[in-house]
Amino acid sequence: MRAPLRWVLWDVKDTLLKVRSSVGEQYCKEAERMGLSLSPVEVDAAFRQVYRQYSNRYPNYGIRQGLDGQSWWRGVVRDTLSQCGVQEPALLNTVANNLYHNFCSADNWEVFPDSKKALESCSSLGLKLGVVSNFDNRLEAILHVCGLLSYFSFLITSEEAGVAKPSPAIFNQALQKCGVPADSVAHIGDHYVNDYLTSRSMGIHGFLLDRHKDDQLNVPQEHRLSSLDELPSRLQQHMN
Repeated sequence: MRAPLRWVLWDVKDTLLKVRSSVGEQYCKEAERMGLSLSPVEVDAAFRQVYRQYSNRYPNYGIRQGLDGQSWWRGVVRDTLSQCGVQEPALLNTVANNLYHNFCSADNWEVFPDSKKALESCSSLGLKLGVVSNFDNRLEAILHVCGLLSYFSFLITSEEAGVAKPSPAIFNQALQKCGVPADSVAHIGDHYVNDYLTSRSMGIHGFLLDRHKDDQLNVPQEHRLSSLDELPSRLQQHMN
């Protein structure tokens, strides 16, 4: 006999909210305040390259190499702008510091239109909610300014946990906080491997949020959501 559903775990970025404008635009806006004129397209391209390099060389914010989220992101910003011709160290540091703090502002994030309604529906079904996110420790502040923090009983970021999805270890930390077996827990996220495959491999009821309707992914229709509006009825099937 299967256990009834008690908890719903959530990914955050690109599931509940997204960055409001491109990284290139945001970096250029801050650089302009410092008197610099840069091309958003060029900055975007440089950012993608630097972000890949840092993610490979210093995975999960370089925790195991003695870095943290703030120093990791400051390095990404400095190296991105360096590639775009900005060489003055003091200027690079100032822009990097400002951008790190800017991303705690609600101005830089857009909550998807279906997010709050889905969270409210889950809560009214009597389900408890938690977060499992590959994110740095700014996440609590970001959820707060975006009006989402109060829905959650706990947050686990990969920076705090010291391990990132798709490692099962971060989900194990979440299951310990839930205090129920994996089959009493659902997980919602937009990443096929990090969210869907990993949670399913642990016996969690994983659902893939596929806002762009990618038919290439091998996901049964009953595990796939094109909108969070579809979620409550799916969860109710596991509650009885």
